[in-house]
Amino acid sequence: MPERPIDVLIVEDSAADVHLTKVALRDANVANKIHVVEDGEEALAFLHHEGTYADAPRPDLVLLDLNLPKKDGFEVLAEMKRDSDLSNIPVIVVSGSDRALDIARGYGLQIAAYVVKSLRVDDYFSAIRAIKELWFHHVALPPKERRA
Repeated sequence: MPERPIDVLIVEDSAADVHLTKVALRDANVANKIHVVEDGEEALAFLHHEGTYADAPRPDLVLLDLNLPKKDGFEVLAEMKRDSDLSNIPVIVVSGSDRALDIARGYGLQIAAYVVKSLRVDDYFSAIRAIKELWFHHVALPPKERRA
């Protein structure tokens, strides 16, 4: 489906997970743009085009960790879903938590998917590659235009 560059926002405070995610998202066919922020406040500044993020693009997809400094992933998600300009951006939670309560809370906040981070690097890499394959090549993403 999409064969245009996709803007992905990774909200993750682990440098190792960011590196592995960026490697897994590389795509020889399309020059996707990967943006990274390390905490919940930075994520919201990026999404709202505030401060140093005044010229930030609207992401087509957000990969969101839950355990973040300053504001956690649930706070970021709740604020996104309350904002009519951000509410239709697909969010995939990528979290170390496999707690049923966290999973249910994420889906209650309308996430597109919940991926539990594997401790095995190969499994984590495989999960991110599966996200890339589905979301970069097969899913029809919402339009980029902001609502008037």
